[in-house]
Amino acid sequence: MPDFSFDDLRRFPDVEAPNLFAVDASDRLILDEAADALASAAAGEVVVIGDRYGALTLGAAGLHGATRIRVQQDALTGERALARNADRAGLADSHESMPFDASLVEGATVVLMQLPRTLAALDQAAALIARHAHPSVVVFAGGRIKHLSISMNEVLSKHFSELRVSLARQKSRVLVASAPIGTSDAGSDTVRSEFHDELGLWVAAQGTAFAGTKLDIGTRFLLSFIPQMAVHPDVAIDLGCGTGVLAAEIARARPEARVIASDQSSSAVASARETMRLNGLEGRVDVVRDDALRSQPDASAGLILCNPPFHVGAAVHADAALGLFRDAARVLESGGELWTVFNSSLSHAATLRKIVGPTDVVGQNAKFTVTRSSRR
Repeated sequence: MPDFSFDDLRRFPDVEAPNLFAVDASDRLILDEAADALASAAAGEVVVIGDRYGALTLGAAGLHGATRIRVQQDALTGERALARNADRAGLADSHESMPFDASLVEGATVVLMQLPRTLAALDQAAALIARHAHPSVVVFAGGRIKHLSISMNEVLSKHFSELRVSLARQKSRVLVASAPIGTSDAGSDTVRSEFHDELGLWVAAQGTAFAGTKLDIGTRFLLSFIPQMAVHPDVAIDLGCGTGVLAAEIARARPEARVIASDQSSSAVASARETMRLNGLEGRVDVVRDDALRSQPDASAGLILCNPPFHVGAAVHADAALGLFRDAARVLESGGELWTVFNSSLSHAATLRKIVGPTDVVGQNAKFTVTRSSRR
């Protein structure tokens, strides 16, 4: 078995900074709590959900000998970081990235999971495991205590009849769930949807999609500026599309444009595709999973809309948006427009002027700023 050390893990190609880490105490605690179960699991019986940069997957393989691990990560950057870390550790053949469906958990006896940020996402994952994993499956779901809530226990208890809470260690805990209630109708591994009368628009969302089926207030503000945006773009892009609201609205407002909705989140991509289907726009909008706009050619879009993240994981970090801005600058054609909405406390306007080109503040309310940047 190759030597494995958590110290060798990197976040790349995600944002790297001195205060951002590829592994934390919750990863270590999950693996320690699951040590006996991992030792007795056969090849292909271990599943990892929500691994950030490979700590759980490679820890299970490198420290506990797990093989043929099935892994589902929402973020494309997480998948790429895991692949790079696995290569560096000599564990490239230890795992396979899987979609979030029954094939991920069929026959699994051990599931290692970083607890998601939303109860809807936890409900979705717990339902999938309870319905399709082996009846003897044990789920080790952990996180930092500051992000845990008693409601997470309640969600897991809908799908598993036995639940144990680990002792705290280094501000982390693990919820250990077993005895699945496989016939439970609670929860869903499908996309939810909601109709918004003010837009005449269906919005669909998987459990981990940002804002769920609601209209994010930043997106809502940016929508009001669509009449002022480039009138005849050949290509318009919703960068970091989430559930696809901006892409759907620009497709309806600019029927002659080819519209692309792009996000690195597998949950967002599934949600946006369903949003397009529900609104009869699946033939008008191409939904793609991409790291920023890496798959798009240079100078190929006349209009890009962006509601960038301001968190990297749980930390507020300005660099979360920089990669999006750089790719937007590359993909915009000369004279093309980037419309961005962001929290007014951030200095994105100055950053956009440096990276993209002339940038005007075209709207501001108590919380958000909207800018229009023109490609030089």
